[in-house]
Amino acid sequence: MILKQHFLFALYSVCGIILKVAAVKSRARGSQGQFPIAQNVTVAEGSVANMTCRVEHNDNTSLQWSNPAQQTLFFGDKKALRDNRIELVRASWQELTISIGEVSLSDEGQYTCSLFTMPVKTAKAFLTVLGVPEKPEIAGITKPAKEGEEITLTCVTSGSKPAADIRWFRNEKEVQGAKEVNASGKTFTVRSVLQLKVDRNDDGVAYTCRVDHVSLTPSSHQVTEVLEVHYAPRVEITPSLTFPQEGQYLKLECVSKGNPSPKPVLWTKDGGELPDMDRMIVEGQELTIMALNKTDNGTYRCEASNDLGTNMAEYVLFVYDPNALTQAGPDHAVIGGVVAVVVFITLCLIIVLGRYLARHKGTYLTHEAKGAEDAPDADTAIINAEGNQAHAEEKKEYFI
Repeated sequence: MILKQHFLFALYSVCGIILKVAAVKSRARGSQGQFPIAQNVTVAEGSVANMTCRVEHNDNTSLQWSNPAQQTLFFGDKKALRDNRIELVRASWQELTISIGEVSLSDEGQYTCSLFTMPVKTAKAFLTVLGVPEKPEIAGITKPAKEGEEITLTCVTSGSKPAADIRWFRNEKEVQGAKEVNASGKTFTVRSVLQLKVDRNDDGVAYTCRVDHVSLTPSSHQVTEVLEVHYAPRVEITPSLTFPQEGQYLKLECVSKGNPSPKPVLWTKDGGELPDMDRMIVEGQELTIMALNKTDNGTYRCEASNDLGTNMAEYVLFVYDPNALTQAGPDHAVIGGVVAVVVFITLCLIIVLGRYLARHKGTYLTHEAKGAEDAPDADTAIINAEGNQAHAEEKKEYFI
């Protein structure tokens, strides 16, 4: 009886082992179609990276994420590495997703997703971390700059990966600078230099340095500086009348542009002071002459100055007699002269054309034609013409 019990126990044990081996082999055969899938991820420094691993068919086999140093981050839903930045997003038999917060450049590398079958299957995913460039700064601005001075504007940004691109703009128009790229560890420092010879047209112009980078899309970093340029004044006199006449009043405006603003302008006549202050009134940049007369004729000068220099402009005044201007205005004289010239040219063309036509008009006779005129009939004319062909080299033409 005891021997029979031992025999049955041994038989059950052998059967159990056979069943377990068959189950393991069956699981191994089923796992041949299981493959984890993971995708590369690109994020900007300081943001969050989500790493996802999926498997289409899984018979309750665990998934695992490991970092580039082959440290296990999560095994299923169990956290293995003490890093507060790493959290579980989703864990199931078909998916394991984790997130890495505040990603730094040191997190970049190849991560591994493992499916613990027999044998273990893995998928690789590369995490690319973009270095975000710092906000640029412009150096070299001198306020104020003087006209004709050469200045160098420098724009610098650091911390970019890959290297950022720097562009310069003068107001809204792009201008070219000289770019220089230097590596500093995993990141790059980019510098761009813009050389200028400033003039008065640069006063108040905005120069902008703009940094473009894939991590900043669609926006960009930029900084703007406005130039202030000092320059000597330029002067121009603008009269209120084109043909000033006796009895009228004339206003002369002295337009002066300079930076800093010119001091009050100085009016003179023929190199001296204004002669009649009762009729000649100076208000700011304007000179007004009341009741013009012939004694006001002369050269008027306006002079303006600032810390960078002095400039002047002149206006020659001629006062017209109203009666003479009405009788024969300068416009009528010009028009009359133009009409006379046009008539003269037309007559000359007519004469030349007439002489040309007269010289080429008329009839002419050759020896052959002359023989034909003397013939009494057509046959004789032909015979005479043929006889004259022997002397073709003596053929001449006569103009009548």
